[in-house]
Amino acid sequence: MTLHDIPPFHPRRHAIERPDEIAYRVSTSPDAVTFGQLEARANQAAHTFRQLGLKRGDHIVVLMENRREFLEICFAADRTGLYYTTASTHLTDDEIHYIIQDCGASLVLVSDTLIARIRGYADLLSGSCPIMVIGRGEGALPSFTEIASAAQATPIPDESQGLDMLYSSGTTGRPKGVKWALPDQPVGSSSMLIELLSELFGYGAGTRYLCTAPLYHAAPLRHTMVTIRTGGSAVVMPKFDAEAALALIDAERITHSQWVPTMFVRLLKLPEGVRKRYSLKSMSMAVHAAAPCPIDVKHRMIEWWGPIIHEYYAGTENNGFTALTTGEWQRHTGSVGKAKLGTIHICDESGVELPVGVEGEVFFENGHQFEYHNDAEKTASSRNARGWTTLGDIGRLDDEGYLYLTDRKSFVIISGGVNIYPQEIENLLLQHEAVLDAAVIGIPNEEFGEEVKAVVQLADGYEANENLAGELITFCRLRLSALKCPRSIDFRTEFPRSPTGKLLKRKIRDEYRLAQVAT
Repeated sequence: MTLHDIPPFHPRRHAIERPDEIAYRVSTSPDAVTFGQLEARANQAAHTFRQLGLKRGDHIVVLMENRREFLEICFAADRTGLYYTTASTHLTDDEIHYIIQDCGASLVLVSDTLIARIRGYADLLSGSCPIMVIGRGEGALPSFTEIASAAQATPIPDESQGLDMLYSSGTTGRPKGVKWALPDQPVGSSSMLIELLSELFGYGAGTRYLCTAPLYHAAPLRHTMVTIRTGGSAVVMPKFDAEAALALIDAERITHSQWVPTMFVRLLKLPEGVRKRYSLKSMSMAVHAAAPCPIDVKHRMIEWWGPIIHEYYAGTENNGFTALTTGEWQRHTGSVGKAKLGTIHICDESGVELPVGVEGEVFFENGHQFEYHNDAEKTASSRNARGWTTLGDIGRLDDEGYLYLTDRKSFVIISGGVNIYPQEIENLLLQHEAVLDAAVIGIPNEEFGEEVKAVVQLADGYEANENLAGELITFCRLRLSALKCPRSIDFRTEFPRSPTGKLLKRKIRDEYRLAQVAT
């Protein structure tokens, strides 16, 4: 195979042209991965997938912290025609088990540091879905790493383009996999995502990208892989630390980086002497998304870093995409940008398009088509009669086409850039014998943007007190990841309801917002 035969965004091109240049490294590890090493290890993993019987369209689940093997596995699946789901390490065992079953996984790969998370149902999955370990195997769980190290380092003969299938929680309380059809073009061909991110943010051979967040999230994974596909180099932090991030920008001459507003808050809280200790002159692009950024925080970041801060709005679904530069944001303060993928429409509840300046549900026309795996009803609900798609967010357009988000889908709480869906927490609280009804809302949090609060109506015979509030919080923490659980609980004797008895949660949320404004 000659270089001419390899599509432009296949990492193999870089492995042939410059095998000893660094593709990526985990910031706390001295061992960088060159393009040549990435090619060899991805090929070995691809051969191993085939030896295990995995074929185009099959599914794997990856449960792993940010470590060297993470990207090697993803690039291997990417050339083997597999769907790969990267699961959050903060999910509970039951939540991980649900995802494994829902996606129909043919293989689960778990880090050797996280074996305890999955050992409890290894027997349940044995046979239909083997579990293998990245790193050292343990007991009945074999080491995928050891098996792959003995495989051929040459390409498999039937390479096929794979895709991620990441889970985005919904108001039904269970996460849903966002699925696209596998492309028919050769591995490494141009794609919507590569073209969009490269054009907007300038990823390419000269990029030195800092990944500040877990790779199991959509944006960190996709931006890091696009950087490598286009010939750039990535530095991956195993865990975010504000000063460590500044030190890496300085030491690694980082040109591109990605953040969520909570990270900006933590950076701004560093003592001025610490902030001035590191040079940021190499950085030409700092991208942020995932949650609304407080206007004051963004003004202060622009004052510190200059006009290099870009913002975008999108979902795991990639059905639409908006973006704007620093200058645009300063002229349209609070906006999340103009459409770069799809055409934006603002519609009322009956689907009628609304005029400029009027709030309604945000729809995208001609965006990327997707479906929610195993949920035809949710897929249908994301489309209107014209075929436009929505994530359920509420917003408005100005007369220049800039989008302003004014509410979030179905009362989603965004804490530290992570979406938290109240319905799941409410459903759990209702399982407690003391709870008659519950409303879960987000309230302001200076560092994380929002935090989870539960407002509870008690059943007869129970007394509202601090001990019961603590018991309910513990009840949640034993069954959900800590991030989703209420940090505080208030009690009410009555809830606002419609004439049909439906809980009017918006009134409760608005009441807390008004109280916050008054404070």
